[in-house]
Amino acid sequence: MAENRASAYGEGVPCWVDAQLPDVEAGKRFYGELFGWTFEDRSETPGGSVWARREGEPVAALARKTDGRLPTVWTVYFATPDAEALADRIWAAGGQVVTAPTPVAELGTTALVTDPEGAVFGLWEPGSHPGFGKRHEPGTFVWAELYARDVEVANMFYGELFHDALFGPDARPDFGRAAVSDVFPAEMPPHFLVHFGVEDCEAVLGTVGRLGGRIQAPPFETSYGKVALVTDNQGASFAVLERLNRLKKTD
Repeated sequence: MAENRASAYGEGVPCWVDAQLPDVEAGKRFYGELFGWTFEDRSETPGGSVWARREGEPVAALARKTDGRLPTVWTVYFATPDAEALADRIWAAGGQVVTAPTPVAELGTTALVTDPEGAVFGLWEPGSHPGFGKRHEPGTFVWAELYARDVEVANMFYGELFHDALFGPDARPDFGRAAVSDVFPAEMPPHFLVHFGVEDCEAVLGTVGRLGGRIQAPPFETSYGKVALVTDNQGASFAVLERLNRLKKTD
């Protein structure tokens, strides 16, 4: 099984995503139909999370929000061999540690942090669960875009933090940076937007609407493909991405 193999994700590579939702069952219905996911209860995870699987491999998690004041969001997690050390580096570089590194049974260790502008992301130090069993395919994670107020500040922060993953000789980055104002109103806080692969960006929008979601931004072209921004039926934002040369199985 994918979660028992040695981790293929170096430090700074997006390796997992989860959604914090008011109603996990509603989330299962929405994403199950949209992406063809099946679900597995994981009683050892906080808040009664469920893992989403595609073709039997883990691709994401859905968790129940424990506090209604918290946002309904998708969070991207970056791999690290040492969550404590990386959290310290983030603090020293001007970020914040929201949730200190915490073990999740034998699965691994997680933390929530922010960059200097306040964009929230997660850290994942793998135990028995290295992260995605599939990615870069339709119905799986394909990209994370950081929408920042100051792209140069973001490039400096992440370039220092995750240099090998972004610029190393074997780097195949699936993490980009752009100005908030490129897509969103200027007052929108800096944030990460998780992208899931689809075969036809425009066609999938009808399914999003039928399932109770809405379109935030209609399809537009980027350097990494055609993208549309949507929300699910509970308000969690994400993007769907059609690669320019169509998505092909790479992992």
